[in-house]
Amino acid sequence: MSSSVQRKRVRKSPDERRAEIVEAATAVALTEGLECVTLRRIAEELDVRPGLISHYFPSVEDLVAEAFGSAATAELDRLLPEDPAGATPTRRLAAFFGHTSGPAYDAISRLWINARHLSRYREVLRDRVAEQEGAWRGRLEGVIRRGVEREEFRTPDPYVTTIRILVVLDGLGAHANTETRDRPAAVTRMAVATAERELGLPDGALDDPAPR
Repeated sequence: MSSSVQRKRVRKSPDERRAEIVEAATAVALTEGLECVTLRRIAEELDVRPGLISHYFPSVEDLVAEAFGSAATAELDRLLPEDPAGATPTRRLAAFFGHTSGPAYDAISRLWINARHLSRYREVLRDRVAEQEGAWRGRLEGVIRRGVEREEFRTPDPYVTTIRILVVLDGLGAHANTETRDRPAAVTRMAVATAERELGLPDGALDDPAPR
């Protein structure tokens, strides 16, 4: 006597299904680029019909923006956690700079390059890029203002200092698609040096000794 066992389909809640779709789209965006995020491609990744994806994201533009926003938010939370227990502003910045180099950061840098380019033609994505820029700027400025309040940092304008640091990071990140292994230490450390100078800190104050 023969028998067959049918694989049961797990019925997921709408929130779980939507999160699964965004997670798959985010992975594709990070590894292959936002242009590769299509309803059909994500359906293939999840082994479902494209109609299921379009049920949650009727427009692929919404899915592309969501994938970028998800990746950018996750990276910000990893680089600069919103409220780590017991961490001083100085240690938070040191950890932040300690993670803004290497292959992992290059991946998010490429995604930002990709998103900013495509946002010229895609309004939904353009709005999401602006939203994420504001989130990164706000998070970093908050740490700097806290450091000023605790008299760890000295700067007359935390907002301007924040912009200057991010401009240097963006400039370095713009080269993520090219060879970066032979950069002089003085170049890879430009953002750190800028922050130390802007915040009235001695050289090396924002070097992160924690192993990664």
